[in-house]
Amino acid sequence: MSQGPVEDYADFAAARAGHLYRSACLLTAGDTHLAEDLVQEALGRIYVRWGRVSRVGNPAGYAQTVLTRTFLAHRRRFSSGERTRDSFPEQADSGTGTDPSLRLTLLDALARLPAKDRAVVVLRYWEDRSIQETADALNVSSAAVRTRCVRALARLRELLGEDLAEYARP
Repeated sequence: MSQGPVEDYADFAAARAGHLYRSACLLTAGDTHLAEDLVQEALGRIYVRWGRVSRVGNPAGYAQTVLTRTFLAHRRRFSSGERTRDSFPEQADSGTGTDPSLRLTLLDALARLPAKDRAVVVLRYWEDRSIQETADALNVSSAAVRTRCVRALARLRELLGEDLAEYARP
């Protein structure tokens, strides 16, 4: 017996929520509360259109696009009133082998990028999307994605300083 659309959506949301949350944390430069809100809003938007979305060849990619566009819409809506905070809450290392100071340094550098540049970096390098897929997700041209990538990476190099090699892992 096959599941109904509500059960299919619930399975999809449960399977993708963690990945969407991690992407949202990068987009928001570590603002976990805003990341949770963005994921919830994106999943809500997907639920409304689940009948069509479930027939798409890549609903996970669609969900990432909805999340990114939700983030950019939020940034436009609150760009003049709300500002990101200067410090991050103390968090214990989860045992994943990640260096907390490295994580905070990278999140701080991401936070200093404009929202669209941050979205391009996250989609291209965290999500490992192609230039065209990134352009489609952001509803811009591929030339705009390439330009934003170059500018964002140059700004990250500037923010992280000359010791950029210490942040790269072999």
